[in-house]
Amino acid sequence: MDTTVKYNLTQGFFMMTDPGNILARLLEVIRFLSLETDLETRLRAILSAAAELTDSETAALLEYNDASLDFRVKFVPWFNRETDKPAPAIPLNGSVAGWVFLNRASLVVDDAQNDARHSKKMDEVAGVTIHSVLGSPVISNGKPFAVLEVFNKKNGYSNGDMQALEMLAGMTAAVMQNDALEKGILSAKEEARELDRLKNEFIAITSHELRTPLGLILGHSTFLKELLVESYSEQVDAIIRNATRLKEIIESLTSVDNYQTGGALVRPRKVSLARVIDDVCASFSSMAEKKNIDLKKVLQPGRELWVDVDAGKIVIVLSNILKNAVSFTENGGEIVVRGEQHPDYVKVSVKDNGIGIPAKDLPFVFDRFYQVETHLTRRHGGMGLGLSVAKVMVELHGGRIWADSEQGKGSVFSFILPVPNDMPVASSTPAFDG
Repeated sequence: MDTTVKYNLTQGFFMMTDPGNILARLLEVIRFLSLETDLETRLRAILSAAAELTDSETAALLEYNDASLDFRVKFVPWFNRETDKPAPAIPLNGSVAGWVFLNRASLVVDDAQNDARHSKKMDEVAGVTIHSVLGSPVISNGKPFAVLEVFNKKNGYSNGDMQALEMLAGMTAAVMQNDALEKGILSAKEEARELDRLKNEFIAITSHELRTPLGLILGHSTFLKELLVESYSEQVDAIIRNATRLKEIIESLTSVDNYQTGGALVRPRKVSLARVIDDVCASFSSMAEKKNIDLKKVLQPGRELWVDVDAGKIVIVLSNILKNAVSFTENGGEIVVRGEQHPDYVKVSVKDNGIGIPAKDLPFVFDRFYQVETHLTRRHGGMGLGLSVAKVMVELHGGRIWADSEQGKGSVFSFILPVPNDMPVASSTPAFDG
């Protein structure tokens, strides 16, 4: 025999072709809930099914209010619901809903009008005079937060009715909690977007306002250095050095902000990454020597590693990675910068035997302002911008950057840049355009 349950969207209730097969009807309700996304429509379906499956006159869902210690009607079937005035609150004490909620158990009341556990306000809410009630708690994570009730079955409620309502109460809990989680996720995403907007706006304004006074400081301090006697040169050098550091921070902030707002420009040209590696390593040789770090280059003979990129931005990428490696490698350590030619891309990696990165921090090292060390304990400077800028620059060129590390043993930072089809992969003539 074909057993089905059909939800009639026009009339708002379930039409039962086989009143004896409760399980089949419940399964059909579950299928309907899995296809529907609107909370109100889902609750209508559950309440209509509750009334039909228990042969009741109507049904209601009451949600507990922690602040007022009473119940507010969350939903009643649309064909009974009053929309022109708010429904009265149902008290926790002196109501069937309150007993079900406090005892976390289903309850049948056969003569509601003469039972102290029944609140007459419920008659007003349901729109009918209630003679009999069956209520079941709606529980999530071990705590009740609502009550599902059906009213006025002619021949009294059975254990089968109770089991059906308890199953529907479980579905109600899942539906309402999922809806709350989805709203929470959407709210959190919206809040995160707003915070990110405010952060970007603050960075843009701050960077813009700092450029002019910082330029004046650098300009005048450089001019003063030429005029002052030798005894003051150390103080002026300190001003120039720290002002230059501030200028680098502002440039880093601007680079990330321009990328995120779509204002970054890339001026690609034919560039030899082998030459970029030579030049950047040369610029960090004195910094490495001060810490007695052995800075090595490993390049394939005859490979210029040609790519079509904005040379200045790739210099920034490698400089930021290499500076990070030198900073976090102890005295007497080793750093190896390697360039590799592949058919479709060029790969550059910087390997050190420094302090390494904890596994919990590794996924976040390219995030802007992220610091592996806390501001109270860290021994190395920086604002956590260098690697985020490197990531921005690589991605602007359609490349990818990543890190591998083991705490206490060192790190390997690698990035790849695509090679155009018409770009040569080998050349014996060293060249660097840009």
